[in-house]
Amino acid sequence: MGLIAFLIWLAVTGLVIGAFARLALPGPDPMGIGQTILVGLAGSFIGGIIMSLLTGRNAWSFLVAVAVSTGIVYLIRRSRGGSLFNPGTYQGRPIGRPRRRF
Repeated sequence: MGLIAFLIWLAVTGLVIGAFARLALPGPDPMGIGQTILVGLAGSFIGGIIMSLLTGRNAWSFLVAVAVSTGIVYLIRRSRGGSLFNPGTYQGRPIGRPRRRF
């Protein structure tokens, strides 16, 4: 496999894992596609290391990668002021269209 194909494979894998991680948490995540790929790649790397240390091989590494990526998405959301328990708000403000008051 060439270098370009390998980099494309990494981007697609990171995107899939990052997308599953973002879907695992309810509420808005104001992240772009690049940050989603980076979160997925970081979760994949850390999950692979964890499973290699625990089992000596990469069994269940996809699920562990999604779990680790979900944790990273949660930490990003918390650092920006969001909340897991109140997904209708972002940085303390309600999400959505403001209601018209008559």
